[in-house]
Amino acid sequence: MFDKEKWQEIFSSLKSNKMRTTLTVFGVFWGIFMLIIMLGLGMGFKNMIQEGFGNFATNSLLIWPQQTTKAYKGFPKNRAFMFTNEDVQIIKDKFPEVEFIAPKLGAFGIEGANNATRGTKTGAFSVEGTYPEYNLIDPSKILSGRFVNDIDIKKFKKVAIIGKYVKEVLFEKDENPIGEYIKINGIYFEVVGVMSRGASNISLGSNKDRAIVIPLTTFQKVYNRGNDVGFCAVTAVKEANIALVQQKVNTFLRSRHSVAPDDYQAVGGFNLAKEFKKIFGMISSIGILIWIVGTATLIAGVIGISNIMLVVVKERTKEIGIQRALGATPFRIMNNIMTEAIFLTASSGYVGIVMGVGVIELIKMVASKTGSDNPFFTHAGVNLNIALMALLILIIFGALAGFIPAKRAISIKPIDALRDE
Repeated sequence: MFDKEKWQEIFSSLKSNKMRTTLTVFGVFWGIFMLIIMLGLGMGFKNMIQEGFGNFATNSLLIWPQQTTKAYKGFPKNRAFMFTNEDVQIIKDKFPEVEFIAPKLGAFGIEGANNATRGTKTGAFSVEGTYPEYNLIDPSKILSGRFVNDIDIKKFKKVAIIGKYVKEVLFEKDENPIGEYIKINGIYFEVVGVMSRGASNISLGSNKDRAIVIPLTTFQKVYNRGNDVGFCAVTAVKEANIALVQQKVNTFLRSRHSVAPDDYQAVGGFNLAKEFKKIFGMISSIGILIWIVGTATLIAGVIGISNIMLVVVKERTKEIGIQRALGATPFRIMNNIMTEAIFLTASSGYVGIVMGVGVIELIKMVASKTGSDNPFFTHAGVNLNIALMALLILIIFGALAGFIPAKRAISIKPIDALRDE
């Protein structure tokens, strides 16, 4: 590959036409530079979305009871009904496709203005009753203490996990709330944990920082809610089709609560997995669009190199004729021209990649120093394999750019080349 005379010839040609060389390589440089910038920011966008999901169980759905829309088995339409603890247990036992099911009640708070007090401090917060499994589906960040556990559920314990804002309102700044008592709508609860929003930006219901979580069984007992359940969050096992799970569970619940089999409005639902799939599909589409736009820009630059190489071949027609007359093989002529084209695309592409990565790193550094926590900038980046693949594509394009001029060069007969003026 390394032929001193060949490279001397290439560099001599490039130096003799500096302006043309600069303008030629700029198109390729700009194409790869913009591709790297778009890929880097696209990575930042993808990371921002994924960070927003955090540890949230994406293969999940929500189900809740609504009014019936049809009369059935002697019951009138527009009948209200509630899910029960027994529903939850049967779903756990009956459907192996269900990994977790977490019932919840009171997601929008117990009625009353200031429903939580401690000494002279009061506040109005959402109060929710739930199961331990809920923290596996929609995780909270436990700042201290713990979440609801199975013993709390079985023994109807009056314990509470409070949001960090609740702590700020009801406790002094440096006071440890664990083990202390707060009164919620007239009932005393022991604080066993402090929570905040987890890594996920998704929250099913209230703001976790402003919420108080207690065991569901305790909620039902002390606030006279029987065995009612407001809604359930369900997560399917990885290999299960969440839409099919939703269909099976809804059919079971309609049958159990004497709802018409075709009364699909009676059980409300929200397929989180379907929505997440749409979002991931959008991210993939953006990635494909970036590659299409970037590649099109690169091709435009490569076409420019190909056109310039045709001009070079025309200018060096007599020189090529002399080389052929002195015994240079067609392969050598083609090799020289294609090498020059590949060198132009690869070198300008390499510079474009380096500068593109440099700009992305600069953006991250500036975002970090200014205190920005926006993942779109702080998590931007270019995968090394992607950068190397882009460079490889560029080299291939460079070879293609040089092939047509090279074919043109060897198609000229030596005698005709020597006569060229």
